[in-house]
Order: sequence, then structure tokens, then C-alpha cells
Amino acid sequence: MEIPWWRDAVVYEIYVRSFADASGDGVGDLPGIRQRLPYLAELGVDAIWLTPFYRSPMADGGYDVADYRDVDPLFGTLADFDALVAEAHRLGLRVIVDIVPNHSSSEHEWFQAALRGEGRERYMFRDGGDLPPNNWQSTFSGPAWTKTPDGQWYLHLFASGQPDFNWRNPEVHAEFLDVLRFWLDREVDGFRIDVAMGLYKAEGLPDTPPEDQAFKAESPIWGRPEVHEVYREWRKVLDSYPGERMAIGEVWTDSAEDLALYVRPDELHQSFNFAWLEAPWSAPAFRKIIDDTLDAVTAPTWVLSNHDVVRHVTRYGEGLTDSTPGLARGRAALLAMLALPGSAYLYQGEELGLPEVKDLPPEARQDPIFVRSEGRLPGRDGCRVPLPWSGAAEPYGFSPDGVRPWLPQPAEWATLNAERQAGDPGSTLSFYQEALRARRALRGSLDDRVTWLESPADALFFSRGPLTCVINCGSEPVQLPPHDRVLIGSAPIEGHLLLPDTAAWLYTP
Repeated sequence: MEIPWWRDAVVYEIYVRSFADASGDGVGDLPGIRQRLPYLAELGVDAIWLTPFYRSPMADGGYDVADYRDVDPLFGTLADFDALVAEAHRLGLRVIVDIVPNHSSSEHEWFQAALRGEGRERYMFRDGGDLPPNNWQSTFSGPAWTKTPDGQWYLHLFASGQPDFNWRNPEVHAEFLDVLRFWLDREVDGFRIDVAMGLYKAEGLPDTPPEDQAFKAESPIWGRPEVHEVYREWRKVLDSYPGERMAIGEVWTDSAEDLALYVRPDELHQSFNFAWLEAPWSAPAFRKIIDDTLDAVTAPTWVLSNHDVVRHVTRYGEGLTDSTPGLARGRAALLAMLALPGSAYLYQGEELGLPEVKDLPPEARQDPIFVRSEGRLPGRDGCRVPLPWSGAAEPYGFSPDGVRPWLPQPAEWATLNAERQAGDPGSTLSFYQEALRARRALRGSLDDRVTWLESPADALFFSRGPLTCVINCGSEPVQLPPHDRVLIGSAPIEGHLLLPDTAAWLYTP
């Protein structure tokens, strides 16, 4: 039986502001993405995921939506979107779009009406006097409440320009069902659901110890049981359309069992597995997460980086004397990830080996985390720097006519641009292309589960039928297990030894 496309897809996240700029204003846009679709088809991914491109004042890079049914002029038009989807489908690429149901922009027409005293039940307005209604803190730093001129307070778990919807109001349910249909009618293949474990808050909005305000399975703020009814509603809509439309949730939780609740047969198709993303460079840590995930989740996903976290080549290199081990570990982790059953989600630029940009000047930073923390927290701009496509100087082909991009690009990216790497068989880009080709060639021939093989303490060996994946997280070479041939290595394989910070795929028919 043929499995649905999303079960073993490789999906490429596009942070729209930072992928490619066709208009020449220094900001990425939909026509820029369309121009670069052949690059993604050649890379070998199956689908693209677009971060929000809807009308927005950009208080949080577009995750503050003012109109869920239109394209912000910064990114293009609805006609540009339709052309992008048509071209992606022509090239064999599926298209997933972001949907943001936990909160809107404060400029959304509903919230503007609420400020006038109309329809406040659509949001989380409460009386509080001189003090906020409770002690909840914004994920972006500071209080989660802002006082309106008439004395009421509204809840915003993120920036003050992102008021939380009241999902106990039927109007909110109906609105988002209609939004889903709007984009499904425009032929999108799926949705990535922002803050999917949010939406509902505990009745009474009780004060909560700071440690229980983090992303947890048991919390008055996150992961409330009522949220599952929302996704049962959404699943019925998705199933009513042809073409295996799907939804994946951004679910931050501390429990694999809780994660599994979102991907039951009548709810979401997938949920991001952030335990893999958060894991240290450690064979025992990797094995535990793999076991916990495969034991709990029927449609697993794997991800190393995204637009909200420090790029993984930098994470893996932290505390080391140079960046080389971080890049080597990043390539090895990719091979391990691609060998696991389920879907893999890539973040733009990881195929170029891009590191986190840590030295952005304060005046360039735009992330509300940096602003709300008054510079105490660096925010997420360092992983959102626009991509280098070609050339020896900024903007590296990102924008036409030498226009400077919205975030400055570092000088050392001259050696990492896509054009230069495409001509180098030893580059990270060429390695990603080779790894994705190898994965596609094996698709459908591998077991759904992994079998652990005996391995040294700092290494992991596992098989899926004829494929054996080996990864060495230690500081000494390890002996390879018996095999017929090496399909691919993240670094050269010397004889029968697997070097430190290296992974390989071995084949035995």
C-alpha cells in the first residue's frame, strides 16, 4: 500500500523575509521564492513550508497577522502566491503554509473593534485594576498583559501586538475553519500550525509559578485538553479535500506521550519533534530521543534547525575552539536524521552550512525578544539573516542591484554562497544533494522501525533492513560494523574506521 506523501517527506522551511528578494527592497518575497524553486527541486526536497506572508505590521516578522486571507504587499500579491504554488506543483514540490491561530495582530479588524468596545469576547480581555489579572509572563519577556485606555487588560503570550484569541468563543472556531478553506481552495497541500499547543487557557486564569509557565504538558497556559477538539474540527476539513492535504503542529512540550496526543488518527497528521532539535551532541541522548519518539508517535518528524533557534552547526560547536567540529557534526546529524523513519524538516541555509550570526549590531536587530528584554536576550535574528546566493560581497545575490538586505550578512559568507558551493563536490550543498538522492533511492524499501546494533558507548549503530546508519559522537575512531559497501559518509571513510564527528550509511543487501 502506498503511504501518504507527508509520512516520509523532506520539507524545506522558507523564512520568507530572508530567502530571496525579487522586488529590490532588501526583503525576501514570493516572486523571489518562485525564481529559486528550481534550486530546491535540484536540492531534492519534497515540499516547502512558507512562514507567514499575510498582511501584517510585522511586530513579529509576520506572526502577527492582520488579515489571514491576503498577502502583505511587502511579499507580493495573491496572484504571486497562486503563481508560486502552480510553479512548485509543476516541479513536483508540495506547498505548506503557516497558520497562526493562537493570536492575531493588534491591527486585525477584530481587535481594532474590540478596542472600541465591540466583540471583546473574541479575545482574552479581563478586569485587573492597577495590576494585571495574573502573574503570567510573555514568552518574549515581560508581562503577558497590556492595559487598554478604558482600564481593561488583554492577554498576549507573545508581543503586545499579538493579542491572544479566546477559543471559547464559537466565532473564532468558525473564522479559522473558513481561513483553512480559503487556502485549501488555492491548492495548498498543508498547514504548519503556529503555537499549536496554545489556544486554550485554564478557566479562571490562575496565578502560576514561573517554572510552570514554560512549555509543559501540564500547564494552565499550554496544552489544555480542549485544544484537541479544534484539531478534530480541522482534520474533517482537511479530509474533505482531495490530494492528501495535511497539518503539522508546532507543539513544544516536555513529554513524548503528550506530543503523541496531537497526532491521533482524527487530529493532526504530524507534530514537530523538538526533543531531537534540543538534544546535545551525545550518542546516549540521541538514542533515548529516538526510542521515546518511535515508541510514542506513529508519524515521527525530525528537525535540527528552524527560524526560532540557534542554527545547529553553531549549537554543536559551542565550547569548541573553532567552528569546524560544529559543521562536521551538523553533516553527521543530518545523515542520522535522514536515516530515521518519518519526515525530515530542513531550515533554509542549513544546506550551505550557515552558522548563527552572533555579532549583529543592536540597531539592526528586529526580533521582539531582543526589544522586550531591552537587549538582555539576543533574540532570533541571528538565524534569520538573508541567504547568500552568489558573489563575493553583500547582498550575495539575495537582492538585485546591490540593495542591502534587511539584516546585514557577514563577510565570511562569501565562501558559503550557493553558486560557489554548487561547483564544489566537497561542499555542504553537494553533500546535502547527495544525501537526499540516496534517501530518495531507498524510499519504500526500508523497515518502519529501527533495530539497534551493538556499538561503542559514544557511537550509535542502527539498521532499517538493508541500511545501517552509524554515527560517532566520541573523540576516537570506531570500527565499522560488517557491511557490503558504503553508500555515503558525512566525511571520508578511512578503511574500516569511522572518524569522530562523522556518520555514514552502510548497505548490505
